[in-house]
Amino acid sequence: MNAANKRILIIGGVAGGATCAARARRLCETCEIVVFERGPHVSFANCGLPYFVGDVIESEAKLLVASPELFQHRFNIEVHTETEVTRIDRQARVIEVRDLKTGATREESYDALVLATGAQPIRPPLPGIDLPGIYGLRNIPDSRKIKAAVAHASRALIVGGGFIGLEMAENLVGLGLDVTLLELADQVMPPLDPEIAGYAAERLTANGVKLRLGEAVDAFEQLPEGGLSVHTSKGATLVTDLVILGIGVRPDAALARDAGLELGELGGIRVDPYQRTSDDAIWAVGDVVEVKNRISGQWQLVPLAGPANRQGRVAATAILHHFACQEIGTQPPLDFEGVLGTAVCGVFGLTVACTGVNEKQLKRSGMDFEKVYLHPGHHASYFPGARPIHIKLLFAKADGRILGAQAVGELDVTRVIDVIATAMMQGASVYDLEDLELCYAPQFGAAKDPVNMAGMVAANHLRGDLQLADWEALDSTAALLVDVRSEAEYAGGHIPDAQNIPLESLRDRLHELPRMREIWLICGVGQRAYYAYRLLEQNGLQVKVLSGGMQTHQARTRTVDQL
Repeated sequence: MNAANKRILIIGGVAGGATCAARARRLCETCEIVVFERGPHVSFANCGLPYFVGDVIESEAKLLVASPELFQHRFNIEVHTETEVTRIDRQARVIEVRDLKTGATREESYDALVLATGAQPIRPPLPGIDLPGIYGLRNIPDSRKIKAAVAHASRALIVGGGFIGLEMAENLVGLGLDVTLLELADQVMPPLDPEIAGYAAERLTANGVKLRLGEAVDAFEQLPEGGLSVHTSKGATLVTDLVILGIGVRPDAALARDAGLELGELGGIRVDPYQRTSDDAIWAVGDVVEVKNRISGQWQLVPLAGPANRQGRVAATAILHHFACQEIGTQPPLDFEGVLGTAVCGVFGLTVACTGVNEKQLKRSGMDFEKVYLHPGHHASYFPGARPIHIKLLFAKADGRILGAQAVGELDVTRVIDVIATAMMQGASVYDLEDLELCYAPQFGAAKDPVNMAGMVAANHLRGDLQLADWEALDSTAALLVDVRSEAEYAGGHIPDAQNIPLESLRDRLHELPRMREIWLICGVGQRAYYAYRLLEQNGLQVKVLSGGMQTHQARTRTVDQL
């Protein structure tokens, strides 16, 4: 099949659709490429919307990545905005199109069709959900409405503690609003485990956000004097001027469903590694598709711009390969093998990032894993300005394969997670992390980089040089708890019933420790406990270390206190 004069229609722009269109043009100068976008903008930075609301991004024009005119003049791609595709006729290979400005309908034929219809904010069927003053945030018109409402508001309620919820909380506080955040789960940031998410919750409350965790909305009610009354699952009634719904999105797959394309259990379109749907002439990309998790192998929804862009490139490549090589049956040169779910969020100067699966997912899947915590400085401690990075690394017990990582801190957090994510894409293990050669100068890092340190701690455990105690068993263990920090540190706060034997005096006090009872060691962040472990283990004692020390204990305790 020759690619010349073939017609590629793309439904939806933004990340996946716009990328697919531009890539297709780079691969085929003679193809006719047409994009249909239901909204007024074909390509915009939706990740910047909370910051536009908060006046961090002052100009709406800054959010516009590319205009229809740019697509036409630079790429010879025809773009129709405010145009809705209402039906797909797979047999005839035509779509029905409606101009939202005039109401006129027409049909358009295709040789290849790409669905990039994205996702829609979830609006649960609650009493009062459609009242004025309740907003979702998905596009530029949404952000305009919120900005207009904020200008006359003093109180805001955010429903949902995910990425959008946290970013909106920060921006609304920056505008001077009194902000309450309501989250059904017992933590913010669901991709994180609770003890890591607790750092973000602490930063939110420190900046005036009122957190209400483990609480849901039951109903909304309009107040006679203006504003909204919000009734919650805990019997509370909250009064606010506006509500932002940040409880997630669902794939906008109605077109695909009506056309009889295969959907997954999560409601997204099922595609192969080349983004082809169950119809040989239709591909799908972005938030509307389900993707495979590279670690668990399970289908999931990942509404992120990075995967959508990569899928757009893969789909365009596959389409042109299909045009050129259909009879030969060879596979396209690019494929999409799945996601790690690498993501980052900023919260009042704190960076929260993750990659891979979390502990909650690993427990549900039954995978045999281990975890370590560490709290290194982001660069050499002797150089001014060092800030801690709190890291949790998850890995397979059998071979040390990295399963996931989470990190929180003020500086250099994304670099740590990006390095680990890159290693994971190559199927790396914790042994590979300890051997990575990374940049070092005291103002940028440490001779033992935080990534190296995470690998070293995990590899020490797998080699048998470090036995880890189970934090979940702390309250029920019969082990003797020994705190090897200084007397002053111990006096400043310690785990109940822990005995204090400073590391420096441990050799002289070996006789005080039992040989027939397990000993669990703890220090500030884990390093001194490891030194103590090596000393006691070589003296024949039964010993384990509580990974991450008091920093981890405080994080776990704080998580419970926030409920």
